[in-house]
Amino acid sequence: MRDGRPLLTKSMRTVLVIDDNPAVVTALDVLLGLRDIRTLHAASPEEGLALLARERVDLVLQDMNFRADTTSGEEGVALFRAIREREPDLPVILLTAWTHLETAIELVKAGAADYLAKPWDDHKLVASVENLLELSESAREVSRLRGERRAHRSTLREQFDLRGTVYASLAMERLIELACRVARADAPVLITGPNGAGKERIAEIVHYNSVVKAGPFVTVNCGALPQDLIEAELFGAEAGAYTGANKARAGRFEAADGGTLLLDEIGNLPMSGQMKLLRVLETGKFERLGSSKTREVKVRVVSATNANLAAMIRAGTFREDLYYRLNVIELVLPPLAQRPDDVLPLAEAFVAGDVALSPQARTTLVAHSWPGNVRELKNAIQRASLLCRDGVIRPDDLGLAVHSTVPARASNDVEFDRETIEQAIARAKGVISQAAAELGLSRQALYRRMEKMGIES
Repeated sequence: MRDGRPLLTKSMRTVLVIDDNPAVVTALDVLLGLRDIRTLHAASPEEGLALLARERVDLVLQDMNFRADTTSGEEGVALFRAIREREPDLPVILLTAWTHLETAIELVKAGAADYLAKPWDDHKLVASVENLLELSESAREVSRLRGERRAHRSTLREQFDLRGTVYASLAMERLIELACRVARADAPVLITGPNGAGKERIAEIVHYNSVVKAGPFVTVNCGALPQDLIEAELFGAEAGAYTGANKARAGRFEAADGGTLLLDEIGNLPMSGQMKLLRVLETGKFERLGSSKTREVKVRVVSATNANLAAMIRAGTFREDLYYRLNVIELVLPPLAQRPDDVLPLAEAFVAGDVALSPQARTTLVAHSWPGNVRELKNAIQRASLLCRDGVIRPDDLGLAVHSTVPARASNDVEFDRETIEQAIARAKGVISQAAAELGLSRQALYRRMEKMGIES
């Protein structure tokens, strides 16, 4: 304590009081100071906005009238809108004396946190301030973490070639960062995860950030080939090595020499092919089918599977020594259902600005379980883009059976950031009814959000 006031600490909560009545300022200063809440004082809207620009403030308590000859509340309305324009998420409590309560209620609808009549009840005021400060602190922490993650993602994009991968979830961020780190290691990588989740994209990240990124990137789907042709596909074959082999041809290992070979669905490789693959991984040597000539290549092998290789080893259908040779580094790609933060960014990337997603469609997308993962999401968006009306995708266009414990919110409860609203208005060329329809809002609801954010119509 110093001079009866708490010392300012780095984490002390700060409330800005904007009121021209010294008695009000003193009363609030004492009342909040007893709870270790720092108060800043401003006697006019101009002074309050100047303080807000200089100081870190967690909450604002503002009067509605500042001239002695007015009780309209117009000054308070203008001040609130100015604060909202500068600090959209800063909680504001309105102090009303002469102002009609209808004015304060309208501002609460526009985003004010609370309103209290003068003279106020100390217990109610303190409870409101404490609750809002706690919420503000949580919001700041969330905002800080989001900012750190955005900065980290930006750093990853600057340092590595992410092949345009779209993601927002922490799970994908960690996986991509690990893939970039292991890319430069000359070691086999095993990517595991369900079908359609994006294993090939992770393999591309590994290749294009490796020392062989200038070499070829070759893929082969071991699950899409007849088992009697997989070996020929991988290692090549001489003329007459099998029915239909009219001429000699190189396999995928030769095509990938000096680069990376992705062996997708590695669990489908027959035991004979597994033995040859193990030899290539250990020595770099192999023979084409029907040939005794030994060939040698330098290939970075990345394999991928949705199968449980450990269970296949126990069943005797996958070689244990090959498993450990392939699994020097394992990258586990979670299903889309476990990373819901990626759903909307991926959907936006798939629509590519050609159409818009209504708020109800966004809710439906997030609620869906996506058993087909990213592939299912892409197909759903492509289908909906063709079926939608007026360039806006709605839930019916998606054709999804939603199974979720999360209730769909009414469209007027959906919150949008300033950029989303401004872009919708720009696409509608300023026609508010059209922009509101795209966002799934009524005109009145859109006007309220525009007023709250200080967006000019």
